[in-house]
Amino acid sequence: MLGEKTYQEKLFVSFQLSNRVPKDNFYRRLKAILDLKFLYKEDKTYYGREGQKSIDPTVFFRMMLIGYLENIISDRALIDHISMRMDLLYFIDYDIDDTLPWHSTISRTRKKLPVELFEKLFDQVLSLCIKKGMVSGNTQAVDAAYVKANASLDSLVEKTPVDTVKNHIEKVIMENDQVQERDKHTKETPRWKSKEIEQRHKRQKEQYKDQAGNKTRGKYLSNHTHYSPTDPDARIAVKPGKPRQMYYLSNMSVDTSHHVITHIEADYADLKDSQTLVGFLNHMLPRLQNHELRVNDILADAGFNSGANLKYLEEQGITGYIPPHGQYEKEKPGFTFDPENNRYICRNGKYLVYKKTLPDPKGNYFMHYSTSVADCRNCPYAKSCKGKSNERRLRVTIYKEYHDRMENRMQTIQGRKMRKVRQTTVEPVFGTLINFLGMRKINTRGLKNATKCMLMAAMAYNLRKYIKYNNSIRGTILLKKVVKAADSYLLACLNCMSFKIAPV
Repeated sequence: MLGEKTYQEKLFVSFQLSNRVPKDNFYRRLKAILDLKFLYKEDKTYYGREGQKSIDPTVFFRMMLIGYLENIISDRALIDHISMRMDLLYFIDYDIDDTLPWHSTISRTRKKLPVELFEKLFDQVLSLCIKKGMVSGNTQAVDAAYVKANASLDSLVEKTPVDTVKNHIEKVIMENDQVQERDKHTKETPRWKSKEIEQRHKRQKEQYKDQAGNKTRGKYLSNHTHYSPTDPDARIAVKPGKPRQMYYLSNMSVDTSHHVITHIEADYADLKDSQTLVGFLNHMLPRLQNHELRVNDILADAGFNSGANLKYLEEQGITGYIPPHGQYEKEKPGFTFDPENNRYICRNGKYLVYKKTLPDPKGNYFMHYSTSVADCRNCPYAKSCKGKSNERRLRVTIYKEYHDRMENRMQTIQGRKMRKVRQTTVEPVFGTLINFLGMRKINTRGLKNATKCMLMAAMAYNLRKYIKYNNSIRGTILLKKVVKAADSYLLACLNCMSFKIAPV
């Protein structure tokens, strides 16, 4: 017989949300382990005693976590999504007929609360992983990646001087005189010259004249000449094979034992990876020390390699595993170094003695060595060796001994192993955050707000790892119980059986 369902809404319904959410539901398990009551005490200083009540801080942070766990970066879409899921309503302590907060409440609360509160919540989640034995602290893999900012290239405007026009012109004239005096000796074209900027504009227009796109494609844009008024902290950056966009730089460290994120923060995208490492470690190391964890090894790619960074690691008693970059030269071809006398010996047996230590235009200090004019006058290798100058010159970084030790360490079996460990640890974590945990784009503006978003994405990742780790432990314990029961049953059967031994 064919059945037919007739629907009619009831005026009174006996319904309990907790009975409708399965016991093995992810958000039900997460609610049982995540204690956010400490937020009431922490938030008191940021609210007054009178006026309309704000959103519950525990509800706010739970909703933020849902957004990153569900890969939703829009606050409006997040509210709509929660309203249609019973397990999400149960997770934030809302009943099925309760009115959810406005999406604008989420945005305003996120801007109002300081980044230090997000840091404390991240520490709370990290402590859960540490207590479970998921974090050893011994080896940390460090990496950096660009994250899209909430700004467009179309919004860029040219920078204007803050000072008066008269004072600005006087400063420019003074700088021009200094640069022209320097160029007499260096014979380098200064990057600030307007002619070079005009040439770059021309090249840009020629490159994109036949392509459709935004209006800024045919215009040369630089962080030195332009900024975004909508988000002044965002920077222009380029990924290999992709067009220029506005980005933030995300720096992250991951523990190699169970791939738990131990620290994450936002930085300006126009900085090199090597420029951010020391500041990042100054924040990451105290965090782990507060949890009584000692870092012994740091793994990073070649972008973090610089003499200052290698010196810093050795001063901290940390063993670094950072491959040398492409410009590194362990030995100068055709020259032998004499460490006792601090000099180089060329193929003709002449000495390149130390002269002075000077910085280059980028601020990197080098030791300069050179021969005398008489040594190179009748040298058979002069044409292929000395170049345009009358003597042979060499420059060596002041951190050469640190680079040499790192190069030797990376050539060992342990060094090659650590290189693979880093690639299989931190890079997949970044891929997961960007593609599946809401970090493909920062939905706020400002450097501190970008750090808040990255911390929430890292918390969502760590909580997923924690729940999965608990499930694996429960499965292991259950398997051991089954094996133990089977062994006892088999032993009982053997004891009950009588064996007859046949005579020989």
